[in-house]
Amino acid sequence: MGTETSSMDITEPLVVEKNSPSVSEHVPEWKEQITIRGLVVSAVLGCLFCIITHKLNLTVGVIPSLNVSAGLLGFFFVKSWTSFLSQLGIFTKPFTRQENTVIQTCVVACYGLAFSGGFGSSLIAMDERTYELIGPDYPGNRAKDIINPGLGWMIGFMFVVSFLGLFSLVPLRKVMVLDYKLTYPSGTATAMLINSFHTKTGAELAGNQVRKLGKYLGLSFFWSCFKWFFSGVGDSCGFDNFPSFGLTLFKNTFYFDFSTTYVGCGLICPHIVNCSVLFGAIISWGILWPFVSQHAGDWYPADLGSNDFKGLYGYKVFISIALILGDGIYNLVKIILITVREMYKASSKETSLPTVTEVLDDESSRLQLEEKKREEVFLKDRIPTWFALSGYVGLAAISIGTIPMIFPPLKWYLVLCSYILAPALAFCNSYGCGLTDWSLASTYGKIGLFIVAAAVGQNGGVIAGVASSAVMMSIVATAADLMQDFKTGYLTLSSAKSMFVSQLIGTGMGCIIAPLTFWMFWTAFDIGSPDGPYKAPYAVIFREMAILGVEGFSELPKHCLAMCGGFFAAAIVINLLRDLVPKKYSQYIPIPMAMAVPFYIGAYFAVDMFIGTVILFVWEKLNRRDAEDYAGAVASGLICGDGIWTIPSAVLSIMRIDPPICMYFGPSASS
Repeated sequence: MGTETSSMDITEPLVVEKNSPSVSEHVPEWKEQITIRGLVVSAVLGCLFCIITHKLNLTVGVIPSLNVSAGLLGFFFVKSWTSFLSQLGIFTKPFTRQENTVIQTCVVACYGLAFSGGFGSSLIAMDERTYELIGPDYPGNRAKDIINPGLGWMIGFMFVVSFLGLFSLVPLRKVMVLDYKLTYPSGTATAMLINSFHTKTGAELAGNQVRKLGKYLGLSFFWSCFKWFFSGVGDSCGFDNFPSFGLTLFKNTFYFDFSTTYVGCGLICPHIVNCSVLFGAIISWGILWPFVSQHAGDWYPADLGSNDFKGLYGYKVFISIALILGDGIYNLVKIILITVREMYKASSKETSLPTVTEVLDDESSRLQLEEKKREEVFLKDRIPTWFALSGYVGLAAISIGTIPMIFPPLKWYLVLCSYILAPALAFCNSYGCGLTDWSLASTYGKIGLFIVAAAVGQNGGVIAGVASSAVMMSIVATAADLMQDFKTGYLTLSSAKSMFVSQLIGTGMGCIIAPLTFWMFWTAFDIGSPDGPYKAPYAVIFREMAILGVEGFSELPKHCLAMCGGFFAAAIVINLLRDLVPKKYSQYIPIPMAMAVPFYIGAYFAVDMFIGTVILFVWEKLNRRDAEDYAGAVASGLICGDGIWTIPSAVLSIMRIDPPICMYFGPSASS
């Protein structure tokens, strides 16, 4: 999940600090920036981060940015390898900032497909488990609209859709990075981090960060292993079901489940995101759902199952959808308006500003020379426009012929229309991401879902809708990621061609690694079970959205539509307040998208993330510099350690080896 960052938070002057590459620094040729050792490290980290992304996507759907972790771990692995070989007397090529950037780019391209590929949303929205969860008798939920996950077709689907986004905006890289000077805050921050690694003081700090990461990775791994022994058989055992605040609150999902992953997410995500998630949990599970439950028998039949969409479960899902759509549509309109305004201002400056001769001091002259060097490197290795256009057209042609074979209801002409519109939407998303650091790929996907589902109708509209959302999300997300990486490459004196090639290689890795790591989860765990740890919340949400697009709102529970309208409007009003009031007040206004997540999933992970944010808050008060230097490394260690334990846990599950102990809590027996 993205977090909104004002485009004024990080501006161009910040990137030319003492850690910036010097004017005299030798820049390797683009082919020398891509190394075998770098690709091996990228594949290893790509596997790890795909597992982490799948785990987060299939549990809560909140995914923090792991770009900084990718840069740090890439630095650690290659530096460790070169140091080891040098001690053996074996000469190795120096590890440059350009190679570090290529590794980071490759890893991000790889694990990005674990999210944008729809493995936690659209692809499993079509499966039989999600169909049964909604109910065979639910209007619009047809047994014909089922396509179960298969490793073969998922890998094929990834290959035919994932590369298009890379070719869609390549001709505009100069416009986006140099002409418009878009900030791309995450890309800029990653570049500053990589530049700092390759200085003497920065290398020392990076070494300390790596030691912190390794320490907490080990602690997290062994803690997850320890928890496994008490998790028993079923979904009610172990520390994951520990009634930390008593059994009454436990029934309403308010408890601390000792998850190092979510505590780590709380350390990485901004305070306002974590507080928004907890606020959403309090409103939903603390107030709204108990209130709706009191009207069982009046608003909905009292004898319905806990996962019946005609009952309380329906309120949970549809109100979550309303909040998500309200937030997404508001920000989509906002980004479009900002894009139009900034483009108009840029064109006005070019035509109306007089020429001014500026007298430069030594420092300004140095900065100007550094900027000139960056521009020269960025523009040196050109990617021909004809190559990008022919690549897009050729890949689109293959995709148009292939996708209807995988998803028959999604006809070739619908795929063609998607690819005609995709470059414009990719531009809007990439431009908005450059201004605000917020990618709205999932919003574009949901809008495409509604349109296609409504256009196809009852005869296949559900499959066509969710499949089209996966296609659109993949193109729009990868295009924004590519522009982020072009910005990072520009600031680290990395060749644009090496950035593009590393994106292609990383995407190719992701097309294989993302489905394989997902398949590990799919075969080892009960994915989609509403009572298990891997609820896959967005699978139900995406299928219900498609059904709404086909059937309309007639089958919602009593008062559900009115409540959805109220929360949809509330999301827009809250976002307006965030944008209109002064920043000193708006920083305390919650984010509706973050509030929506616990409405459906539960409050337990909100408690975990809030504990993470409290730890970070106290740490910042005690030693702000220390917190700034090491919080990301500690968080990455916590997340990675738990993620690594997923592999042996999955192997044990596949081998049908159950935990030996079930630690269970219940009320004491009455005397």
